Amino acid sequence: MEYGGPEALRIVELPEPHPGKGEVRIRVHAVTVNPTDILIRNGSQAERLKHLPPPYVPGMDAAGIIDEVGPGNDGRLKVGDKVIAVVTPLSPHKGAYAEQIIVPAASVVLAPSKASFAEASTLLMNALTIRLALDALALQPGRTVAITGSAGAVGGFAIELAKADGLRVVADAADKDRELVKSLGADLVVERGDAVAKNIRAAVPEGVHGLIDAALQHEKTVPAIADGGGLVTLRGWTQPLERGLSVHPVMVGTALTDTARLERLRDQAEAGALTLRVAKVFPASQAAEAHRLLEAGGVRGRPVIDFMDFSPR
Repeated sequence: MEYGGPEALRIVELPEPHPGKGEVRIRVHAVTVNPTDILIRNGSQAERLKHLPPPYVPGMDAAGIIDEVGPGNDGRLKVGDKVIAVVTPLSPHKGAYAEQIIVPAASVVLAPSKASFAEASTLLMNALTIRLALDALALQPGRTVAITGSAGAVGGFAIELAKADGLRVVADAADKDRELVKSLGADLVVERGDAVAKNIRAAVPEGVHGLIDAALQHEKTVPAIADGGGLVTLRGWTQPLERGLSVHPVMVGTALTDTARLERLRDQAEAGALTLRVAKVFPASQAAEAHRLLEAGGVRGRPVIDFMDFSPR
């Protein structure tokens, strides 16, 4: 096991897993490639993984079919169900890049019925992150929230979930992405980049009540926020701020077994309130290419890896 670039990804044989109490096994059809997967692969998360024996398996989003149910389940899930799951690579069961995965039943919900496996796999991890972000800001309907990185997968969900909460949305975009961002529901679109706070203030002179920083611009976004407002950061960034501003570092790992939140997101996708965007589907043998595509930047939607090119055990 070596960390490194996309070429560090390897296909390995592992023993067939079986679920324990309160767990299910999923025959994986599709997994989404997220930035967290790259951090697992390149060694940025090595300290957090050192308690586990190698090989280390990335992946936090999976869609597939339940093929075994462990004891102690409540009957909500059964063999044959088409499901989606949010997974942690930090658990003894490892991540989602596998033919079969073991997941706590609480982290699994039925897939949106009209979505393909590839589409369904893109929902939970990114949308759950934004659900936590909006809950942390706790803005009342009619308030204004700004979103950076709004054309990306996380930012797109941020626009749609904020609109579903009754918020006014100011989103950033490059010229080529303006129509996409408008189509997702943004009320105002400003130019992205290092001057994003200035651009937001030009559109909303009084400042926004909250800001979700999906572009990881951190302190560059702070001037856009009105006194007493809140900033949500997605990689743990936090600094003392003036003007009564608060910082909310959101970590999706705190809510992986929050079934009620997961079901709410599934229902919103089922109703068409959330757009499931697949950039490109790769066979599992080309997982490295999926990582290269994401790392190159500018991807609209998420790369997805198809695990059905392997024969089931």
